[in-house]
Amino acid sequence: MAQKMLDDLFYDTLKDIYYAERQILKALPKMARSATDPKLKQAFEKHKEETQGQIERLQQVFELIGKRAQGKTCEAIQGIIAEGEEIMDEFKGAPALDAGLISSAQAVEHYEITRYGTLRTWANQLGYKDAVKLLDMTLEEESRTDEDLTKLAETAVNAAAQQKAA
Repeated sequence: MAQKMLDDLFYDTLKDIYYAERQILKALPKMARSATDPKLKQAFEKHKEETQGQIERLQQVFELIGKRAQGKTCEAIQGIIAEGEEIMDEFKGAPALDAGLISSAQAVEHYEITRYGTLRTWANQLGYKDAVKLLDMTLEEESRTDEDLTKLAETAVNAAAQQKAA
């Protein structure tokens, strides 16, 4: 059996995040429908569009390394999405629903930030300069989304989650 090297790990992790992004793309419309805060709905819709672009960038990275774009089941993202669905079910109609949705979305963002940061570092080590640029663009988008969700939580959603219905 051949030894596994960094380029093998890079490809394996690329397949993982490719699968994850495609699962996230499926989950975002449901999150947008569940959200009650208009700005949160808008944030989920915007991130759906960004995610489509991120998937396209990942496909470009696969091409750059001469590999077929394919996913590999990502247990981590499946668990994070399942937790989000649980929040949507358990807190439906509750003041804390949107705060829970943000919490779930940020768990996704933090996973993605970790993956893209690692992939960017490995791509740089492996000399995949064009891949570094593509991965960095996505990493910046994911970080910005996380910051936007934090601002929305701190300026409106968390306070609304504390309000009792009149």
